[in-house]
Amino acid sequence: MTITLQKSSPPTLEDIRLAKESSSRLARSIPSHESTSKISVIQGEATGETIVLPTAALQMLVEILAQMAQGNIVTLFPIHAELTTQEAADLLKVSRPYLVKLLEDKALPFRKVGKHRRILFQDLMEYKNREDSLRSNALDELVAQAQELNMGYE
Repeated sequence: MTITLQKSSPPTLEDIRLAKESSSRLARSIPSHESTSKISVIQGEATGETIVLPTAALQMLVEILAQMAQGNIVTLFPIHAELTTQEAADLLKVSRPYLVKLLEDKALPFRKVGKHRRILFQDLMEYKNREDSLRSNALDELVAQAQELNMGYE
């Protein structure tokens, strides 16, 4: 199951304004030591309804609003979700053919459903985190070398 907010289009300026305001107000109201939170929902002039939510869900909502406030499109994937090669490529910000090559080179686990490849979201995120870590370590090494050679980087 994939839930995409904003139908793949960036939030409007009004959405961004509302998201900024509501994310900061909501973040201040989340209890730090309780597992549930109560919020009231009011539509128009109607009487509000109180809803009890897991605090973790409320924290997730704050993060979604914070991303929208930055003008980002938000997509949620359940941890056990299986992604198509195009969805996985989009998340890694690479081309689909490049992703398929990673799969064929066994750099990333997948399974076949008929002729189609499916990648577990969790496996994709583990791969991404490994690659990000390798990239970060390589950059740290380059910075250290530049400092040793007095190339003006500090």
